[in-house]
Amino acid sequence: MAFHGQGPSNAPRKGRTPPAPETSQEAAYLKGIGEKQKPVSIKLVDGEVVRGWIEYYDRDMVRLTRDDKPNLFIFKHDILYIAEDAEKRP
Repeated sequence: MAFHGQGPSNAPRKGRTPPAPETSQEAAYLKGIGEKQKPVSIKLVDGEVVRGWIEYYDRDMVRLTRDDKPNLFIFKHDILYIAEDAEKRP
């Protein structure tokens, strides 16, 4: 028995197409905060939080530049999230 508005019960179901694996929004976001040298906090999957600004990024990693500390190359699969800090760089 078909519900109102649906075709016959033996008709093939049309599923929704899956979302695109990439939207290019990540690259646009990283480019924007990198060009402005906005300070960010990056929380890693192990719970550690590192702060600095993103100088470079590619498909697999980001480079976090820090004042008075060594710069870091962080693989994206190790990042839980990236948050912009409210304070500005000096």
